[in-house]
Amino acid sequence: MRHTSLPFPTLMSGFVAVLVGYASSAAIIWQAATAAGATPDQIAGWMTMLGIAMGASSLILSCWYRIPVLTAWSTPGAALLATSLHGLTINDAIGVFVFANLLIVLCGVTGLFARLMQIIPHSLAAAMLAGILLRFGLDAFANLQGHLALTGTMLACWVIARRIAPRYAIVFTLVAGLVICAMTGSINTRHIDTHFVIPQWVTPHFSLSALLGVGVPFFLVTMASQNAPGVATMKASGYHLPVSLLMVVTGGLSLLLSPFGVFSVCIAAITAAICQSPEAHPDAQQRWKASATAGVFYLLAGLSGATITSLMAAVPEAWIQTLAGLALLGTISGSLVQALNIPHQRDAAIITFLITASGVTLGGVGSAFWGLVAGGVCYACLAPKARIAEGVQP
Repeated sequence: MRHTSLPFPTLMSGFVAVLVGYASSAAIIWQAATAAGATPDQIAGWMTMLGIAMGASSLILSCWYRIPVLTAWSTPGAALLATSLHGLTINDAIGVFVFANLLIVLCGVTGLFARLMQIIPHSLAAAMLAGILLRFGLDAFANLQGHLALTGTMLACWVIARRIAPRYAIVFTLVAGLVICAMTGSINTRHIDTHFVIPQWVTPHFSLSALLGVGVPFFLVTMASQNAPGVATMKASGYHLPVSLLMVVTGGLSLLLSPFGVFSVCIAAITAAICQSPEAHPDAQQRWKASATAGVFYLLAGLSGATITSLMAAVPEAWIQTLAGLALLGTISGSLVQALNIPHQRDAAIITFLITASGVTLGGVGSAFWGLVAGGVCYACLAPKARIAEGVQP
């Protein structure tokens, strides 16, 4: 008879994957929703539907295919939204979600995912992402002025944890920050809410400037920085599912639930690795149980969307900014390395990075789009000549 028990390490792997996912980026989701002008009840509804969407997709895909498939929201995408949605209405934001998720579905249906990633040089996509995330890193350390005890403690804890338990560094940092907040009396517990919030439908509004300035970069960041690494992580762990199928399922679910605040459901990478590792289960054929368990914890987290949202509102903004910045340090540094790694693409990459980081808006279109356009033009003009000068065949 087939062995169907759920070992404790498998259960804990699913729990830790969800905990790390929420700890590392729930603060960024809060910032993105706030930038979109969402009310506290709407943000709670977003968190509820995101948890339900990730839980349902992880649970169904893992149980159906008996492969550890874990989904997640796009943390880089949320960071882009947090910096790009200012000045837009919440209806514009929902329009951006619908547009980007529709593009993801079309990529899956047409099989264009791999080819699309080849059109845009990886160095430019990485440079754009680094430019988007730069503000988060700067904000984390800017809080040392005025919040030295809180930010300093969180930074010290992060460094120590990265030395002894790198996988859980952000979890320890979160806890350390909460301890300091509690000791200094800076947590406002009077408005913590534990009731279930019914997600609110928001009618999308489609603005050309918002779709070009936010929607296109959001789509590219989500595909290049979340779905592509997620698929690569699965393959590296020895698990194979048709990429187009994954894009259609996750993109279609996101598209369906976009009016309720589901900005993305993607293939997880870092948290998925927790469920796909030998620590989750010694038998590779049984590790799907870890991701299925994570799906259940996602569903429970979704039902607690109001509690998570009210906790975010109860802690100081410095805690949120520091946690988000430290959680994204690895992504920022990795993006910069990838952006500047190829000598003949560095000029184009640094232009993409600087224009994106500048926050400039031209014609109502945001800096991420213009950074990619300017970098692309520079790449087209300079890269062929630079390759020849370096003895690289065009």
